[in-house]
Amino acid sequence: MKKIVLIGANHAGTAAANTILDQYPDYKLKIFDRNSNISYLGCGTALWIGKQIHSTEGLFYSSPEALRAKGADILAETEVKNIDFAGKTVKALTKSGEEITESYDKLIIASGSVPIHPRIPGIDLENVRHVKLFQDGQAINEALESDDVKNVIVVGAGYIGVEIAEAAQRRGKNTFLFESADTSLSSYYDPWFTKDMDENLQDHGVKLRFGETITEICGDGKVESVKTTKGEYPADLVLLAIGFVPNTSLIGDSLEKFRNGAILVDKHQQTSDPDVYAIGDSATVWNNATGKQDYIALATNAVRSGIVAAHNACGTALESSGVQGSNGISIYGLNMVSTGLNLAAAKKAGFDPLYTEYEDLQKPGFIENNNYKVKIRIVYDKETRRVLGAQMESYQDISMGIHMFSLAIEQQLTIDKLALLDIFFLPHFNQPYNYITMAALNAK
Repeated sequence: MKKIVLIGANHAGTAAANTILDQYPDYKLKIFDRNSNISYLGCGTALWIGKQIHSTEGLFYSSPEALRAKGADILAETEVKNIDFAGKTVKALTKSGEEITESYDKLIIASGSVPIHPRIPGIDLENVRHVKLFQDGQAINEALESDDVKNVIVVGAGYIGVEIAEAAQRRGKNTFLFESADTSLSSYYDPWFTKDMDENLQDHGVKLRFGETITEICGDGKVESVKTTKGEYPADLVLLAIGFVPNTSLIGDSLEKFRNGAILVDKHQQTSDPDVYAIGDSATVWNNATGKQDYIALATNAVRSGIVAAHNACGTALESSGVQGSNGISIYGLNMVSTGLNLAAAKKAGFDPLYTEYEDLQKPGFIENNNYKVKIRIVYDKETRRVLGAQMESYQDISMGIHMFSLAIEQQLTIDKLALLDIFFLPHFNQPYNYITMAALNAK
């Protein structure tokens, strides 16, 4: 019986494990994970901390016990310390200090990512927290319970930073959101959208400090204030949401890596070592928008990569379709979704991009209830007219619409193809001249 060793069992690892256990009973699976829990939906952290959901139970969709019940040999709270790729062995250390050496026929690396830990004086003070693991959420939630925590500083205005700022404000805290860029969510959306999110945050009491960088965290054992490039602010809790980097230091130079340290893989999730696969946040993905290898750390990408790697490791050839980086956010009811490249990203990738946009009600004007404005922008290449990305925004739930644009990017459709797409009409749902059609028709 062939043996597969899996390092890491969060989204990518859990998907790989379930695929192997459910479909390949002739393979033995050994799993190492350094955490006490697996499959934590970190995207729900802010909902829990902001008291928008009442329990954390639904934030886990698997467990070590569930995988053991399927036949996996899983060691939780066990950290891999060394991989001998030539000898095909893994050495790990359990919580109790026991050293374990495990051989493998195939190895799947799902070591994930770690938060960026900036070199700021005072970053190790009490009540300075990263936002990633379930344990981080527990510590933040406990801190917010205290009446002594009045001023909350959130550093980074990407998805996690914006969400956690909303959560802290919902808990009645004096919340500041710091970002070195001049707007929130700039990696995903053009300013036509981000200014709406900025206004939305401000309208709900979040104090925005954009174009401002934290230079020092001050306090005597515990955080008391933060110094920035523009001033000093009182702080009882500092939440770091700056971003993540691949957790691949264990690999050294044994496998080929991407420029940011992620493990380079092909569309089978196979590394430069044919017996080793890498998945999730530890690995690259094929970006269909750019036609190049990229690093896009999303749970959905992780799950798909785990499924692909599991099949290939077990001898069934399966190729990834690539990704578009589809994503979304909902803050105080304002919904924003995007896929592919925004205008700035398209220019950076070397395209000569154009865009077309449209704004209208979701439904005909005679629909008086539950009928909100929708904004849409489609980015496309001037030369080929190929769709490169799309962004949508509304207080309506328009989230499913972005999947069509994701498929359009994957299939390299042109903006002209979308203009005459067969889109049905019913007043309960949309307009006869709907915003997707109208945006495409208005393309230059």
